[in-house]
Amino acid sequence: MAIASMTGFAREAGITGPYQWAWEIKTVNGRGLEVRVRMPPGLEAVGEEARNQLLKALTRGQGQLNLTLTRASTAPRLRVNQEALQSLLGAIGGLSLPETVKPASLDGLLAVRGVVEVDEGVAEPGQDDALLPALKAAVTGLIDSLKEVRLQEGRALSNVLGQQLDRISELVDQAEAAPARQPEVIRARLQAQITQILEAGGASLDPARLHQEAVLIAARADIREELDRLRAHVEAARGLLSEGGPVGRRLDFLAQEFGREANTLCAKANDVSLSRIGLDLKSVVEQFREQVQNVE
Repeated sequence: MAIASMTGFAREAGITGPYQWAWEIKTVNGRGLEVRVRMPPGLEAVGEEARNQLLKALTRGQGQLNLTLTRASTAPRLRVNQEALQSLLGAIGGLSLPETVKPASLDGLLAVRGVVEVDEGVAEPGQDDALLPALKAAVTGLIDSLKEVRLQEGRALSNVLGQQLDRISELVDQAEAAPARQPEVIRARLQAQITQILEAGGASLDPARLHQEAVLIAARADIREELDRLRAHVEAARGLLSEGGPVGRRLDFLAQEFGREANTLCAKANDVSLSRIGLDLKSVVEQFREQVQNVE
């Protein structure tokens, strides 16, 4: 199983009867799972059903689901309301009109509101028997397309993260082999520091006490545990990438652990070469952490 990105876009469009429609879904990274929906009036229930399907298909990310709907313009059909016309004629026939008033003409009667009705011949979107099934069926394809896009992005992410883990491993090996970590180098450096203290007027200091302090300093400067933990974190991260699925939160936790160990290594570094390695390590770890934020 591969990892998936939280970033993706998909579109499904079609024509049903007089309606032209298009579903669009866009997702970005997020700590949890949230999908917002924007629907034309009368289709809110379809939007809520689509939202529930997305919530079941995804595990993390923020999504925006939109449906656009346009209706083709068609020539309306006109219908004479016979009941209204007859009622109007009866009302006029019962009137006693002056000789100066002309009889009602046909065009005048038809111009009276309600006598001629305009029939668009198209049902409202929420009541269209063909439109609703088409919209619902398209949601399945929309989700499949979105998941495929997120998987494609995930494959690219996996390659980038793998390269960054390789770089972290290289830097750990460099720190391991750094000359400043060799026991004889540490011993010589501490001896030089003690000699400098004694020459500066520390002859009255207890040599045994100085030896104990030197041992403590050497222990505090030892980065063996940090290097071991960094190697363990690298293996754990590679295992998660191989496992695939929704591993983003666990990778994020490992990124934080990488950061802690890199900071400790820099703090313990007592040599320019180790400090440089530690800074390079912190830079790669930060890049790793940024990329992990996009993993589902």
